[in-house]
Amino acid sequence: MLVAVCTRICKVRRGSRFFGKIYMEVWDILDRNGEPTGKTVERKRVCLSKGEYHLVVHIWILGNDGRVLIQRRSFSKPLMPGEWAAIGGSAVSGETAVTAAKRELQEEMGIEVGEEDLKLIKNMVRKNSLLNVFLVCRTLPVADLKLQAEEVSEAKWVHRNKLRQMIKNGEFHNYGSEYFEAVFAAFDKKSASRRRKKRYESRRRK
Repeated sequence: MLVAVCTRICKVRRGSRFFGKIYMEVWDILDRNGEPTGKTVERKRVCLSKGEYHLVVHIWILGNDGRVLIQRRSFSKPLMPGEWAAIGGSAVSGETAVTAAKRELQEEMGIEVGEEDLKLIKNMVRKNSLLNVFLVCRTLPVADLKLQAEEVSEAKWVHRNKLRQMIKNGEFHNYGSEYFEAVFAAFDKKSASRRRKKRYESRRRK
């Protein structure tokens, strides 16, 4: 995660060293509508009150063949160690959902995307977080990924039916039916759009 005490650009995680100094991750505290309250909190001291939220992003990557790129959390993580889960994390102070999603992808997976590549799937209000879920269409070999060792232990492409099975049997973190209904609907919509485009282009060539 980035630490934004006075900047939103430094690419360091909580407890990481940057130019010989250790920085801590800071979050903006938002209201239910996503508006800043003017308050911030350090991640290690987070204890949000009722009506206080922080911004969280998830990014799903759909390949041209319809498979999904998933990642396994590092076994050293204090929360959900070694669990297959969505790519993403918390926005740091000063970030929007889009800039946080771009950073998380680059830091954790080594994937660079533009704002135009991020398609919003779902907004959800959780206990003390505002979750923004994005879809990115991108195909690349797993060998080309640059995984951040302290965050990610491995990554792989899976078919959507396999992902459903992993969710059902507990291999993949279950974010709830509402969440996954939106995610799989986005997968299906994009895949259908690709098929229509392919048929159209095929007819044009005849």
